[in-house]
Amino acid sequence: MLSTFTGNVSIRGRILRGVVISTKMERTIIIRRDYLHYLKKYNRFEKRHRNLPAHCSPCFKHVKPGDIVTIGQTRPLSKTVHFNVIKWEPQQGVDAVKQF
Repeated sequence: MLSTFTGNVSIRGRILRGVVISTKMERTIIIRRDYLHYLKKYNRFEKRHRNLPAHCSPCFKHVKPGDIVTIGQTRPLSKTVHFNVIKWEPQQGVDAVKQF
């Protein structure tokens, strides 16, 4: 699947969603994925998370920490980057005052 957002890089494999936690690099952002891991011994779940670097195309230049993005797996783009941003959902009312 080729996308206008990713150029000539095909999206194949996993499609994941996560929260942006860092945009300090050029054209690369860090996504945090929270998930639950089951512990059979205790018959319970524990919280875990994984930070994933993802390439962020210039068309997503307004992405900021707290936004929710959808990323798709691609070929390795660098040593650590294997995902590409394909959808961006801006966080609504981050700087707003608490409403009752």
